[in-house]
Amino acid sequence: MGNLNPKIPSPELARYMTDAAGLMGEFDKKRLTPQLLLHILLDSPNSAAHRILKELADQRGFDWAELVRRVEMAARHSPGREADFTFNDDFGQDVPLDSEMLIVLDEGLAIARARGESRVSSGHALAAMAQHNVTTYGILTRFGVTPAAAIALLDDVPEEGAVLIHDLIQEARAGNTNPLYERSELLREVLSLLALSQKRHIILVGPEGAGKRSLAFSLAVSLAEGSAPLQFDSFVQLNESALLSNSEAAIESGIRRAKGGILFIPAIERFFGDRFRSRFSEKVNAKVHTALLEDNLVLIGTATPADYDTLSADRLIRQRTHRLDVPPASRAETVAILGYHKQRLVQEYEIEVDDESFETATDLAGRYLKTVVLPASAVQLVDRASAIVAMYSSGHELTLPEVPADNRLDSGDVMYAASRMTEIPLTKLSQDEQSRYANIVNHIRERIIGQAQAVDAVSRAVKTARVGLRDPKRPIGSFLFLGPSGVGKSELAKALAEFMFDTEEAMLTLDMSEYQEEASVNRLLGAPPGYVGYQGGGQLTDFIRRRPYAVVLFDEVEKAHPRVLDVLLQVLDEGRLTDGQGRSASFGETVIIMTSNLGAYNMLVPEIGEREREQVLAEVKSFFRPEFLNRLDDIIMFHQLTPDQLTRILDLMLKNEFDLASKQGISLTVTPAARRWLLAQNDAPEYGARPLRRIIARNLREPLADHLLSVGLGGQVEVTVDAGSEGLTYTTAAARSS
Repeated sequence: MGNLNPKIPSPELARYMTDAAGLMGEFDKKRLTPQLLLHILLDSPNSAAHRILKELADQRGFDWAELVRRVEMAARHSPGREADFTFNDDFGQDVPLDSEMLIVLDEGLAIARARGESRVSSGHALAAMAQHNVTTYGILTRFGVTPAAAIALLDDVPEEGAVLIHDLIQEARAGNTNPLYERSELLREVLSLLALSQKRHIILVGPEGAGKRSLAFSLAVSLAEGSAPLQFDSFVQLNESALLSNSEAAIESGIRRAKGGILFIPAIERFFGDRFRSRFSEKVNAKVHTALLEDNLVLIGTATPADYDTLSADRLIRQRTHRLDVPPASRAETVAILGYHKQRLVQEYEIEVDDESFETATDLAGRYLKTVVLPASAVQLVDRASAIVAMYSSGHELTLPEVPADNRLDSGDVMYAASRMTEIPLTKLSQDEQSRYANIVNHIRERIIGQAQAVDAVSRAVKTARVGLRDPKRPIGSFLFLGPSGVGKSELAKALAEFMFDTEEAMLTLDMSEYQEEASVNRLLGAPPGYVGYQGGGQLTDFIRRRPYAVVLFDEVEKAHPRVLDVLLQVLDEGRLTDGQGRSASFGETVIIMTSNLGAYNMLVPEIGEREREQVLAEVKSFFRPEFLNRLDDIIMFHQLTPDQLTRILDLMLKNEFDLASKQGISLTVTPAARRWLLAQNDAPEYGARPLRRIIARNLREPLADHLLSVGLGGQVEVTVDAGSEGLTYTTAAARSS
């Protein structure tokens, strides 16, 4: 008795033959038969044969359960025929083979070799079992499973069982699709293009999350239901996993199956461009390009606006496709779309869902989640909120004091999830916007001393924007701060970031003296593909993509190269930038502040009058272009600080010192005499408050450290700082118990 050549069955088929051999005792068989193998394959969803049979079941509409029943009966009652070969299974056991099993392997090998393949997969074996010289022929042909039908699907289901394509029309008819909200006006636009007699290929263009794929899926559902006025044989989408692992086979399978129908390719830009942008080989790209030249299928692709700008440089795209813009969903559409997700949320997370949570998710996602647009951003938010509620209600030990343990998704849960996703404190989201912004002036004046006109001007612009009286695409506010050094320009920017976003970390400071060369624009936006460091991204665009709610400070803007000013002009005018890799960054929730020392000598006065203002503006207008200045919300001038204002600023700085000392167990007191002495050390009042920080560090903080080290007191201590004829003095004592 001979052994079967182990190189004939593929590893996939060998596994299933081993499983089938394990049933021989249960079915009272002495040899491995094709019926036993087919029985195993019907129960193995990952096998290529199983997937082929499922595809044929969808196409022909036969009863799967009946096929399983008949195959099981045949496996029990087939007599089997002796052969002189054994199969060495995965456990090292020799399994006797039925003579028909040898025929299946022999015919399967012939099918494989005819296709340029060397081993028999379960798909090849299925095609062989449907041939007339094997007794499984009678069962399979009864259900419409012929060798030709099985072989036609071999390319769509490779040996390892990974599906290369999905036919969305068949899946919709089989009820394997989720409910979809239909954007009827856009769907009518698609259908009108598909009704053309030629040049019917379409590129759906829209920002990430706008619903380009959902539009394509709703088209497939309409075609499957027969509600569309057109007919197509198929609506094929490539399997992304197979596309990455076997791109050539996936593309070939998709194009072949889409004949007479539609081939849907998301992110179609992947198949165009040079070697730096295209993700696939030239051979694969050429197959997609050729499909655009054919009229026996329709190709529908998707792209973001930035990617389409690159794509449109290709003549094939310009001449053979139509662009159809897919805008973000409206508020009403997004709420309705979330309603279609309600059943899924209930089933997947095992929670109850309040409908009001959908309106909250839409509002918060539209305002704060800017990397993806509506409706996708709102869907992401309700999924995040549902997951948090499900984890909390399941008894998982989470520290989520704001989340009630009632297993129900409501507006509060959505708000909490939004806070976690955006890093904006929950109180900032839940607090009434009108009352909070009504007090913006008082809040900022707690930090900014003396610059009342500047604080009032910024507050007015921000309040106006926050009540909705602005273009939502442009920044919340854009200002040019003018004034001498140390008068509070940067400090006002920090105070604004802390008020609006609860943290100074929501501020990006860019020193424009570092952007004096034309090439420095790439540091802001990121270098384009093909240039050194292009994968590193841009300092400005990357920050805003990660944190779209921010204050951006361009310090000493007059020092920047004119090309950098062109970038700022685009931000002020359009509210967005495209980085070197084609990704868009939105500035609709940012405050843009630029500082400059232009005309500073005219502002070295305690109060800026009309004459000083005109002189400063004349200098500013002679430096910046009119179109740049006209896009600013305001030009704000900062005057020189008075001695009284410097005294109040010193008190604020000392308060910070007290807080630092308190964290180290030190109770620090600075007498009025010591404060006057510190102020007297400021021999450059024209530099405003900036020298005060240096004076405090050198004359208070550093000597205090030396003093504490010298006295060597441990535990809580009280330190009093006074001023004498020789300067500051330090008195230290152990802290008194309260």
